Amino acid sequence: MPPVRKRTRKIKVGCVEIGGDAPISVQTMCTTRTTDPRATVEQTLALATAGADIVRVTVPDDESADGLAFILWVLSSSQNPPPIIADIHFRHDLALRALDLGVDALRLNPGNIKDADKIRLVAREAKDRGIPIRVGANAGSLHTQFLDKHGGPTPEALVESAMWEVELLELEGFDDIKISVKHSDPYLMIESYRLLSETTDHPLHLGVTEAGTSYAGTVKSSVGIGTLLAEGIGDTIRVSLAADPIEEVKAGKAILQALGIRREGIDIVACPTCGRVEGDVITIAGEVEAALADMKSPIQVAVMGCLVNGPGEARGADVGLALSKNGGTIFRKGQRVREVNSSEMVEALLDEARALAEEEGDRIRLPIVSG
Repeated sequence: MPPVRKRTRKIKVGCVEIGGDAPISVQTMCTTRTTDPRATVEQTLALATAGADIVRVTVPDDESADGLAFILWVLSSSQNPPPIIADIHFRHDLALRALDLGVDALRLNPGNIKDADKIRLVAREAKDRGIPIRVGANAGSLHTQFLDKHGGPTPEALVESAMWEVELLELEGFDDIKISVKHSDPYLMIESYRLLSETTDHPLHLGVTEAGTSYAGTVKSSVGIGTLLAEGIGDTIRVSLAADPIEEVKAGKAILQALGIRREGIDIVACPTCGRVEGDVITIAGEVEAALADMKSPIQVAVMGCLVNGPGEARGADVGLALSKNGGTIFRKGQRVREVNSSEMVEALLDEARALAEEEGDRIRLPIVSG
């Protein structure tokens, strides 16, 4: 069963609900420069196709704001475009302009816009337009007052920094807020979000910042994000990688699927192989995963190699193959379907998976369990 989530307030970023009983959403950020609006639109739509629920673009200067205007105009005529968040640092006037242009949300860093009056002005303008704000505190850019007080980017410093800006927004009657307290160290990130979850009921955006390359960053993010989600903490996530942002989306979706929070597409169960296996599990599992990569129905497929765990795991999956000396046995929903020889077992397994998907339809999301 999926973990029971802490109930938080619900906000809405464009058409995507965050918090409360809403599904946990997957976010990413364009790597294109916003001054190249055509490339940014192209990447945004590719990310949406890959499964990104929300896309963020950077707006560091006036030229980027000009590009943002074109991006939003083009996306407004696209079919089902993802909500766009404007990433703002240092200059509150760019946040005001992004609001005028019609972004779906803002991301502000309390360590970079230090003037309380400017933050409150942005809050008033966002409130008038019904646009939410993510308060994003990062270990690498905390306000010096919190670094000095706590002796570094500790969980306490991150949470206090974030809540300082939240309080400024709330002084203007603005509570359409989600919060992040990201750290590049997964352990400190986990401790920061645990403390934040105890402090507020605003929805939380989870992420390990500057996590690293595709492999190392996915591991770190899986540890940090996965631990918190398993504890019921978190309402939206981003896996931050030094890689193509499509890889961030894939990793985020895989984390949710591994925890049973959100099932979409094929889930391969395969034994790690050892001297007991009766066939080439690695090749068979790879062929099956590649052949079913575009499937949307949440089907679990097992490829098992010996008699120790094979029949049980294959029987427990939606469809499964348990290898034997002379071929294998195909299972479907716990029932033995038939015996197959080595030359036909891959196609037989694929046929059963596709038939099951057609019968059950595209059940994209599991029910959300909230507490």
